[in-house]
Amino acid sequence: MLMIDAPPVETGIAEDAFAAQVTRELAGWDAETDDVLVCRLVRDETHDVKTFVFSAREPRLFRYKPGQFLTLDLPIGGQVINRCYTISSAPTRGHLISITVKRVPGGIVSNWLHDTVKPGYELRAVGPLGDFTAFDHHAPKYLFLSGGSGITPLMSMARTYHDLAQDRDITFVHSARSPADIIFRSELDLMARNLPRFSVAHVCETTDGERNWSGFRGRLNLPMLKLIAPDLMERTVFTCGPEPYMAAVRAMLREAGFDMDRYHEESFNFETLAESQPEAAAASATVPVPPPVPETRTFRVEFAKSGRVIECAADTNILTAARAAGMRLPSSCTKGLCGTCKSKLVSGTVDMKHAGGIRQREIDAGQALLCCSKPTSDIVVDR
Repeated sequence: MLMIDAPPVETGIAEDAFAAQVTRELAGWDAETDDVLVCRLVRDETHDVKTFVFSAREPRLFRYKPGQFLTLDLPIGGQVINRCYTISSAPTRGHLISITVKRVPGGIVSNWLHDTVKPGYELRAVGPLGDFTAFDHHAPKYLFLSGGSGITPLMSMARTYHDLAQDRDITFVHSARSPADIIFRSELDLMARNLPRFSVAHVCETTDGERNWSGFRGRLNLPMLKLIAPDLMERTVFTCGPEPYMAAVRAMLREAGFDMDRYHEESFNFETLAESQPEAAAASATVPVPPPVPETRTFRVEFAKSGRVIECAADTNILTAARAAGMRLPSSCTKGLCGTCKSKLVSGTVDMKHAGGIRQREIDAGQALLCCSKPTSDIVVDR
């Protein structure tokens, strides 16, 4: 665990140092050279949601596309757990970067973050990564649909367009349990006042505690969506939220005859993963195993801690073979992005084709992402 114990600084000196950060050119933050983030602020968004604001140790600018995520190394219970969180800040405010986290009852990771991370606390991170961003899908009209804390990547996009004074036609529909649970409510309303073609609709299952509620009641459904966005069929849709929410959105769009080529969603659910035990995360997904090819060589894969031994074909990723053998290993994206399945190789070699979820120095130290690593010899994995 890393901590900062900074000595008191005279106000004038601190202000001069701050001014220097915003008046001179700064290099971009690079996790390969210094992956440490320093918490600068913790802000309450709702009764159970906090935003954690970070900077680099030395003045740096964070460069990313709105909608991307960070993979954090979290020292919990004597081990380092890798977890992904979408970035809620905007790249237009590059001196800082933030994540917004909902406290889940019984959730190991979210409760640790809420209870432990304070200004001055240091964490290691990889990223930014991911391809869930409107910046790669230009369109004349957007429809942002979010549920619960799935609002974060869409808020990053909205903040960016707002900061750039982009008069984009954006309809932002957010679903929450109650008005008290709406994340970024006042800021979204401010954007709607500032940008002529930015509109916001809040949908709450219950309106208890707010007598003069002017938003929508119940759960989002197709008639409600058509009322909010009569030109639904002309828009490009981005959605993020719990899997049941996204499944409901997909179903209502298909019912409407929407062109799903203009539909984009976060490809894996960070929040669910972050609150799962590694075993549960692995069990939540099944990966089809390709039929064996007679000519394909197989290798012995031993998991040192569990004592399990499996056979893995040279053309099969180790995670896929482990799941097929009934093993439960931590994983999420299965694309080499998130870093959740990162494991130490005690011996042996692999062919790994990752998408940025592991640092080069970690590779040099013998670590690998099992979701995108195929054995090239017998191996022993430290799991």
